[in-house]
Amino acid sequence: MADTSPGITTGALAQRLGVSPTTVRTWEQRYGIGPAIRADGKHRRWSPSDVAMLEKMCRLTASGIPPAEAARAARNDRREPGGTDEALAAPAASDSEASPGRTPAGGAGLPLGNVRQECRGLARAAVRLDAPAMETLLEQAISDYGLVTAWEDVMAPTLHAVGRKWESSNDRHVEVEHLLSWQISTALRRTAIASAGKPGGPVLLACVPSDPHTLPLEALAVGLSERGLETRMFGGAVPAEALEAAVRRCGPAAVVLWSQSRSTASHALARHVAGMTFGLRGARTAPLVLLAGPGWAGRTPESGMLRPRGLREALESISRIYGEPVPESDHRSTTAEREPLDTGRSPASSTSGRP
Repeated sequence: MADTSPGITTGALAQRLGVSPTTVRTWEQRYGIGPAIRADGKHRRWSPSDVAMLEKMCRLTASGIPPAEAARAARNDRREPGGTDEALAAPAASDSEASPGRTPAGGAGLPLGNVRQECRGLARAAVRLDAPAMETLLEQAISDYGLVTAWEDVMAPTLHAVGRKWESSNDRHVEVEHLLSWQISTALRRTAIASAGKPGGPVLLACVPSDPHTLPLEALAVGLSERGLETRMFGGAVPAEALEAAVRRCGPAAVVLWSQSRSTASHALARHVAGMTFGLRGARTAPLVLLAGPGWAGRTPESGMLRPRGLREALESISRIYGEPVPESDHRSTTAEREPLDTGRSPASSTSGRP
């Protein structure tokens, strides 16, 4: 039966897809993915089948498929209603030949660079504020690659890109960063494994005063839980007095202090924490302090401190404290040198920690 519905306007379609009307028009001009039937007059009307076609294109691009391929598949699917997405499950040959598992810049105008296909898909879903797609992509990335690779090659690069876009667009896209941060936080929490802990005290995780960036610490907490190590997460902007009280009460084996910028990195506070002792007289001990985040850059760690260069190295260092064997996968080098657990987002961003 022919579709006789009058259809919806381009503006209504754009709102439904979570993109701008300009994006819809660009897709039509660039990829030929416009209405099947054009009514008289200047205004386009999109029928239910047209809407389904565009929704499929969004779904495919969210999985990392290049827009041109996604548009071609969506057009074919409109002509052949029984079509499926499986044919585009893998990246195009031209993409994979350049670098296995990686594709050039893309992702709805975000400055991504050379990234995994999943990262590009996550960026597109984030810009569209497509929470269900983001949830699926994050869970799949963790399942396919494990926490460390999913964080360093998918989550963190997307956060980098959103932060750079936020800085260069006069505070636009803040809502994108808020939602992306929340979805990543939710995915990390769902991955965490309950742990009874091991002898030697827990690992205390905290942001230094005035620093709200909690997501890298949340990723570290999940990695530690996977190794059966107990943590105490105190979150963002922990006052110095509260941090001292937490250390004395918990008796941690290690304290991870996050600082995103040099303006928040307090070396005096780090020295104070590293010098704190607890336990029975004659057998007192002090925690190992890990200085995490780009705020600590530029100075050599003092006695009793380490400065891990990334999530993998932080997990390895803490595992050694407990005498735990380091998983073989943790010895692999990452695709690029990274700042310690860094998300790369602007220190001024209010969504760098929890929204």
